[in-house]
Amino acid sequence: MSGFPDHEVITALVSGRYADPFSLLGMHITGEGLVVRALLPDASAVALIDKKNGRKITELTCEDARGLFMAQLGRRKKPFTYQLAVTWHEHTHIIEDPYRFGPLLQDIDSWLLAEGTHLRPYERLGAHPDELDGVAGMRFAVWAPNAQRVSVVGEFNYWDGRRHPMRQRRENGIWELFLPAVTLGQLYKYEIIDCHGQTRLKADPYAFEAQMRPETASLTRGLPPIVEPDAARSAANTFNQPISIYEVHLGSWRRHADNNFWLSYLELAEQLVGYVKYMGFTHIELLPINEHPFDGSWGYQPLGIYAPTRRFGTPEDFRVLIDAAHRAGINVLLDWVPGHFPGDEFGLAKFDGTSLYEYADPREGLHQDWNTLIYNYGRNEVRNFLAGNALFWLERYGIDGLRVDAVASMIYRDYSRPAGEWVPNHYGGNENLEAIAFLRYTNHNLGTQRDGAITVAEESTSFSGVTAPPENGGLGFHYKWNMGWMNDTLKYMQLDPVHRKYHHHQMTFSMVYAYSENFVLPLSHDEVVHGKHSILNRMPGDMWQKFANVRAYYGFMWGHPGKKLLFMGNEFAQLREWNHDFSLDWHLLDDPDGMHSGVQRLVRDLNQCYRTHAPLYEVDYRYNGFEWLVADDSENSVFAFLRRDASGGEMIVVSNFTPVPRPGYRIGIPSPGRWREALNTDSHYYNGGNLGNSGELHSEHIPSHHREHSLLLTVPPLATIFLVREN
Repeated sequence: MSGFPDHEVITALVSGRYADPFSLLGMHITGEGLVVRALLPDASAVALIDKKNGRKITELTCEDARGLFMAQLGRRKKPFTYQLAVTWHEHTHIIEDPYRFGPLLQDIDSWLLAEGTHLRPYERLGAHPDELDGVAGMRFAVWAPNAQRVSVVGEFNYWDGRRHPMRQRRENGIWELFLPAVTLGQLYKYEIIDCHGQTRLKADPYAFEAQMRPETASLTRGLPPIVEPDAARSAANTFNQPISIYEVHLGSWRRHADNNFWLSYLELAEQLVGYVKYMGFTHIELLPINEHPFDGSWGYQPLGIYAPTRRFGTPEDFRVLIDAAHRAGINVLLDWVPGHFPGDEFGLAKFDGTSLYEYADPREGLHQDWNTLIYNYGRNEVRNFLAGNALFWLERYGIDGLRVDAVASMIYRDYSRPAGEWVPNHYGGNENLEAIAFLRYTNHNLGTQRDGAITVAEESTSFSGVTAPPENGGLGFHYKWNMGWMNDTLKYMQLDPVHRKYHHHQMTFSMVYAYSENFVLPLSHDEVVHGKHSILNRMPGDMWQKFANVRAYYGFMWGHPGKKLLFMGNEFAQLREWNHDFSLDWHLLDDPDGMHSGVQRLVRDLNQCYRTHAPLYEVDYRYNGFEWLVADDSENSVFAFLRRDASGGEMIVVSNFTPVPRPGYRIGIPSPGRWREALNTDSHYYNGGNLGNSGELHSEHIPSHHREHSLLLTVPPLATIFLVREN
C-alpha cells in the first residue's frame, strides 16, 4: 500500500465510515519503508515515540485538517513498539495507539462462537480488562455481521464514533478493539453504521453492568470471579429434599417508609435473608434482576441480561446478597427470561440493521401479548448468547438454579396466535423445534458444567417430558410448575363451601397426573395481580372464614406431593393485590395476636413441619409416597391422604373445606398404629377455633373405607390437620 491514501479513503475514515481501519491506521510496511498513520481529531501536533527508549523519532504531519496524521519512515523497514505524543489544547499526552495491536479473538473461540457451541461466550464478547504487550486497557468485542462500521464510544473518547472504529472479523461477523487506558467503571456503547447506512447507538449485549433507567449506557466491569459449587447447596436442590420457595420481587418486598425508595442489595442481604431464614423457607426465588428499562415489567422484559439491575446497587452488592443467603443455608433461584425481549432502540432490536437476535417475520418474532420480540433460537450466535447467560449466573454469582419464564410461549409457534398469524415448522406442526433444541442444549450444558444446579420450567400446557432428560426426548428441566394444580385448587377455594361438593374433583384431579413430571406447586405473583385479588380476598365468607380458608388451603398445599412456592405477602395473607410500586403491607403484622400474624405463624410452622417430617417430601415423585384415604366424600368436602417416606414413615393429611365441624369422622387406614396431631390449621395459635385432636390417637379394628383398621377423628371446620405416626 502506498503511504498516502487517496482523498476518498481519507474522507471515509474521518467521517467514521471506513470499514477496515486497521488496514490504514497504525504502523504498516510499504515499499518506501514504514508508515504510521493516526486519526486524532482536534489534535494540534503528534510526535512518534520509540517506546523502548522513550526517544522522539519524528513528527507526524497533518494530512487532513479533520485529524489524519501520518509519518513516513524511509530508513526503517522493521516494525517496532511505539507511542504517540499528542497535543490537545496546548497539553501533550503520551498515549498508546490502539491500532498497533493485533487481532484479539483466538481461532478456537472464533470457531466455537460461529458454530454456536461456545459454553462461555461472555469470556470473549463484551468489554474485558486486559493487558496486551505490557499495556493495560479494555478489549471490546461485539457481534454485528451486517454492520458497515462499528466503533466503541464512551466518556473516554467524547462519544465520538470517528475516534475508535473496530476491526471486523469477517469469518464470524465479530468486531473487536483493544483500547489502552480505558479503566473499570467507564460508560460506553457501540456506535453502529448499519446495513442501511443508518447510525445506531447500542448498549453492549454482554455488558456486566449498565446504567439505571432512564439512562442506557453500559459500564466497563470485570468478569465476576467463579463461585465453586457447594455440596450442601447441591443436595438441597434434589428430589428427595424439602424445597419451600419464597418468591420475591426485590423492588416491593419492603421499602423505606420515609420516601418509598427501594432497599439496597446490602439492606436486603440483612433484612430479606433474615426473614426468609426465620420463616423456614429453603429457597428464595428472585423475579428477574437483569437490567430492564421498564419497572412495570417486573424484570420480565430484560435487555441487559448479563447485568444485575442497578436499581438496588452494584454487581458486587448483588453478590453480597447471594452470599448472605448461602451463609444462612438458603439456596437462591433466579427467574430467567429467554422467551422475549423489548424492542427499545438502544437494545437488541435490529442490532445491525437486520433482525439479528429476533426472528425477521413478525408471525415468528413478535409477541402480540406483550409487544416484545422473540429470539431467533435457530441462530448459533443467539444460542451462544442465551445458553451462555444461563451458565454465567450459576458459575459467576453462585446462583443455585433458574426458573425459566414462559416456556410454553417458546415451544409453540401458535402460542396466543389465531389461525393464519403463525408460521408452521418445516413438518407443518406448531412446535418451535429451534426453541425446543435450544432448551435441551441449555439444560444439558448446565447439567454437565454446573452439577447440582437446577432449572424449573413455568410451562402451562401438557407438553410431554418437560422434566425428562434431553437424551430421552425431554426438555431436560428438573422441575415444572404445576399450573393445573394451581388453577384447579384456586377455583375450588373461591367457591362458597355449599357449592364445593359439586367441584370435588378439582382438588383430586392433580393426582391423576402427579407423577408425569417433577412438580412444584406454585402460588406465584401471577395469582395476585391484574384484578385477580389477593389469595385472602379470593376466599368466600366473612373475614374469619376467609382466613380459615387460607389456612386450610395452605395446609392442603404443604401436605400435597410436590415442592412448594409462595409469593411474598401470601405468607401473612395480604389483603390487597400486589403492587410493584409499593412495599408489602407489613403493618398488618403490628398486632401479634391478629389474623395476619396467625397465618404468618402457620406458614412458619408448615415449613418447619415440612422440613422435619420426611413423608412430606422424600418420595414426592414416586407412587408409593402417596395414598388416598378419603377421596370421594364430596358431600362433606373432606379429603384425606397418606404420605410415606423411603423408610416407611407415615403422615396423614386431612382437610375439611366446609365451615361445619366433623366430630366422630372415621377414616380407614392401611395398618394399625398410634398417631399424634402434629399440626392443626384451626389451632388457637393461628387464630383458629382450636377444635382438634389433642394428645394421641389410637387406631381401632373397625373397618372403614375398604380397610380393616380406622381412626376416629374430630375434623375442625375449614381446616387441615397433620397426623404423624408414632410407631
